[in-house]
Amino acid sequence: QVQLVESGGGLVQAGGSLRLSCATSGRTFSSYGMGWFRQAPGKEREFVASISGSGWWTNYADSVKGRFTISRDNAKNTVYLRMNNLKPEDTGIYYCASGHGSGLGIDRGAYDYWGQGTQVTVSS
Repeated sequence: QVQLVESGGGLVQAGGSLRLSCATSGRTFSSYGMGWFRQAPGKEREFVASISGSGWWTNYADSVKGRFTISRDNAKNTVYLRMNNLKPEDTGIYYCASGHGSGLGIDRGAYDYWGQGTQVTVSS
């Protein structure tokens, strides 16, 4: 059974930083691309960032480029999202997801498994 467990969310002031983690189990971690998505109240879940299985390739939503960094540690079966210079519009529930294959994906349909989410709240 594949499981993804996010952690690291919380309340932070605008301009602050957080690092989210997503620990996975149940599949060969390095064989699959990973993604982060977020969902604000009343809005659709949206793509934030993705990383290939090897970790060589990354992709970001325009809204977070230059502020967020996705990375992975295949020895620890964990993917991270470092978020700097946070803005109130970054508030939402952040979900990690494990992809169909080893590549990058920006659509929800490219992912097989999802975590339960972790809340990020940025105050102004």
